[in-house]
Amino acid sequence: MAETVNFTGAVDRDLLRRAKILAAKSDTSVNALFNAELRYLVETFEAAEAGGNQNFRTLLDFSLGRIDDRQAMQALGIDSDEDLFLLMAQAHLPMPRLPDADTRRMVNGLTALRS
Repeated sequence: MAETVNFTGAVDRDLLRRAKILAAKSDTSVNALFNAELRYLVETFEAAEAGGNQNFRTLLDFSLGRIDDRQAMQALGIDSDEDLFLLMAQAHLPMPRLPDADTRRMVNGLTALRS
């Protein structure tokens, strides 16, 4: 068995609450969920890199908000948002999220249109 080490990290409070609920429903721990997801991410990245495939790196960069959807689609050679969404799902990566302030501005703008 691999040696384990403790580390300190920060996570969104609501995400942690939801992870605890998921862990309880799954009869496991948040630590086990985190380890499984991190292992999947690292092993998938390493396998793609070893095979000379940069697609996973592109999808990861998009997921982390380092590149936008147009840049990701160009790098992947695709031309539709649907294909990008499918690739993100197949790679088991979350879609990037806008900062909360941007989301609030968009909601406020849409609400103002109704008035």
